[in-house]
Amino acid sequence: MKKSFFLLVAFAFITTILSAQSDTIRGTFWNPNPRNYEVEQAFEVESLVPMFFTGGYHFAVSYRYKKFRLRASVINGGDYNVDVQALSGTVDGFERYYTTSPGIFLGYNVWRNLEIYGYAERHTFKVKQLLTSINQNIPSTDLGIGISYQFFIGRVFYIQPGIHSYFRADQTATYSNNETYSIPTFELSPVVRIGARLWSKW
Repeated sequence: MKKSFFLLVAFAFITTILSAQSDTIRGTFWNPNPRNYEVEQAFEVESLVPMFFTGGYHFAVSYRYKKFRLRASVINGGDYNVDVQALSGTVDGFERYYTTSPGIFLGYNVWRNLEIYGYAERHTFKVKQLLTSINQNIPSTDLGIGISYQFFIGRVFYIQPGIHSYFRADQTATYSNNETYSIPTFELSPVVRIGARLWSKW
């Protein structure tokens, strides 16, 4: 009886040690091992979720190779007024919306999950004059630099807040009452994307 009890205790002790060592090797849910930023290759999808609440959408797919990431996206802002999010502020008498617009991004992880990236987006902005409810489209090729950080929740899901800068040519839209809207040539905009890493190779 004592021998059986001793063997049972010894087995439980060895199992606990092996389990603890295994957990150390694998890491934990919040701190996986290897770290998420140490991935060799990965496919990720992500979205600016608030766009769905304004009648629009945003989808992005990306491929990561070591520290580099190539991402393609499409956005439609629905009824979202772009001038509200821009740090430059709103323009009296007008609202500006994203129509369906594609973009391409190339990023590099400079430290852990901190990513700096450059991008080109072919936006077509719909500008609404509030006085007359008349809309005009302004096409614009926007170039920019962004910085953001992927906060992972386990291995799969992440939240990625950041800030984007936009540089574009000076363009205007003139309405029937000779009122003119000028699109900003430089903008800073905060962004928050929610994403998932669907496949990875270490």
